[in-house]
Amino acid sequence: MGLKEMTESFFADFGKGRKMVLSTSDGSKVSSRMMSVVLIGDRFYFQTDKMLRKYAQLKFNKNVALCTDNIQIEGVCEEIGHPLGSKEFCKAFKECYKGSYDAYTSLENERLFEVTPQYIERWIYKSGVPFIETFDLINGSYSLEEYKGM
Repeated sequence: MGLKEMTESFFADFGKGRKMVLSTSDGSKVSSRMMSVVLIGDRFYFQTDKMLRKYAQLKFNKNVALCTDNIQIEGVCEEIGHPLGSKEFCKAFKECYKGSYDAYTSLENERLFEVTPQYIERWIYKSGVPFIETFDLINGSYSLEEYKGM
């Protein structure tokens, strides 16, 4: 299978939504926090309040990282408006995180962000043997290599 098929398989395994650590930077400091993230197509989405530190960091530097379990994702993050402006996001977010949807999505200061993944790395195990799976979406390559340590 090629990159396209392997990426589609990864997204299918990922599911509709996950709690993920979002890392952002203002250029001198990196900070991380848990976020409620949904996957729509091949993009990741989350919402946040424009008065929070992460919002200022996202406006300063669009490069972000998302992490959950054995998956790390590097990408570019863009603000795309108020969450209520995206019916597809609202449907997915409400399905995955109804409490957060009800509490925050309609607030005036909430903003919706889209992360376009550029690099995905996942550790997987086959018969107890560790492998590192990488998706380099910028250069169009996929690899699965056994991890042998040093």
